[in-house]
Amino acid sequence: MNARSTPPSTPAHSVSSAQAQAAVDAALELAPLIDGHNDWAWECRENRGYSVEGLDAKLDTDTDIGRLRAGRVGGQFWSVYVEDALEGASAVQGTLEQIDWVYRLAARYPDTFAIATSAAGVEAARADGRIASLLGAEGAHCLNDSPGVLRMLARLGVRYLTLTHVHNTSWADSGTDEPVHGGLTARGVEYIRELNRLGMLVDLSHVSPATAHAALDVTSAPVIFSHSCCHGVTAHPRNVPDDVLARLAGNDGVLMVTFVPQFVSAEYAAWFDGDRSGPAPRVTLAQVADHVEHARAVAGIRHIGLGGDFDGTDEFPEQLEGVDGYPALLVELAGRGWSAADLAALAGANVLRVLRATDAAFAGGGSTTTGLTV
Repeated sequence: MNARSTPPSTPAHSVSSAQAQAAVDAALELAPLIDGHNDWAWECRENRGYSVEGLDAKLDTDTDIGRLRAGRVGGQFWSVYVEDALEGASAVQGTLEQIDWVYRLAARYPDTFAIATSAAGVEAARADGRIASLLGAEGAHCLNDSPGVLRMLARLGVRYLTLTHVHNTSWADSGTDEPVHGGLTARGVEYIRELNRLGMLVDLSHVSPATAHAALDVTSAPVIFSHSCCHGVTAHPRNVPDDVLARLAGNDGVLMVTFVPQFVSAEYAAWFDGDRSGPAPRVTLAQVADHVEHARAVAGIRHIGLGGDFDGTDEFPEQLEGVDGYPALLVELAGRGWSAADLAALAGANVLRVLRATDAAFAGGGSTTTGLTV
């Protein structure tokens, strides 16, 4: 399918706004809303000196406690990210500081956040009325090519590793860099096996299609894409091709659709990559819903989720400008005829299933002495 700048036609459904809202309410009783990727920790590093004070006030960022509550967020994978311009020990240190920020966030607001490392932890936080706070490391440059660092991140509770960021690593190709490995090197294959052994999820956002296929060939556990859209709707190198999406059913993994406007809209991507002299093209919530529906059509209802990437880019689609926007997206899908059960699968049930499938390995894998060595 070619990239398109206008949404596809959507069959009309006789669903009233009240019925759509009721479906959303029922869905969020069935499953918590769990987002795959949020860069609030990096935002607080860059602009708040890593402070966790005052985060319950209304902020200029995409995220604050009030909007998380308004968005009915039940679980959040906080990205413990450092840009891949940082290398070596500096990247490791920066990642540890990001992890420390998340732990301090939960300690500072214990009535709002609870650290979670498992599906059971997510469910316990939900039962207490708190937001489950999970950790995901973005870009294997943060390891300094050390399996020992990877194992220590697992011990600190990090549940996924994104294999690359915008540039290649020494063992995996990024989707936004010139390929040098043809996907994964032999050492990259061993890292996938080590991630499986540790129970850490392999996150394929940012990687090249060849890397994604290579990882899917090797992995013995479900993968995720923590924040990606569909190449079949918008032909952007950060988006996932249909031949990769179609493999998620066999892997039992999940694509978590993101809200980044240049991935959502071909028109916006052209403006973003140009001189930006004119006004930015509109990007709508309906266009995000089109990506969700495309992912469902190709991968299946069990293999989709949400990963907004809030505080990871400057602009977002209309009605999705902050973490309070998730219910509006669910209402849009309900208006297109989605059932409460299907909305629950998208919102969080699918990624909870992936966590459950890897929880046992995560609980025990980090303490063993076998596996990939330095």
